[in-house]
Amino acid sequence: MITIRKATQADAALIYELRSRAILDKCSAYYSKEQLSLWTDGGVSDGFIQDVMETFYVSVTNDRVIGSGKLNIETGMVDAIFVEPECFGIGAAKQMLTFLESLAKENGLLLLKLESTINAAPFYRSCGFVGEKLSSYHSPRGISLDCIPMQKALVNHV
Repeated sequence: MITIRKATQADAALIYELRSRAILDKCSAYYSKEQLSLWTDGGVSDGFIQDVMETFYVSVTNDRVIGSGKLNIETGMVDAIFVEPECFGIGAAKQMLTFLESLAKENGLLLLKLESTINAAPFYRSCGFVGEKLSSYHSPRGISLDCIPMQKALVNHV
């Protein structure tokens, strides 16, 4: 069984390492080795730790963190949906996205937005997100990656 909980400072390094493994495993056919290296090099910064404590959630099974996700409740931006490669396909990403959508609705948001990697776009479309146009994501690390901006309108039932 997968449960989702608020991430803590102690989860920051786990999330960072999980993120790197997921990127290298799932994005290698879509991005260059140089892009992957720049995307995954480095370490956990104070800013990342703060972001984890403020906006991240983790998927846990058998007391092990197997996934992450974050939601900015002011902008509706979803980010950092990553799953351990060996746990891919068990529903952790979909469960995290459903959780973040519920959280967005609880906070009165009407729209979720994200910038999908090329490989993840079909997954997001299967979850109701729309977007086809290729764009360029400029990461805080100074690299540019092709992405697909997507959005999903939320229906709040009163």
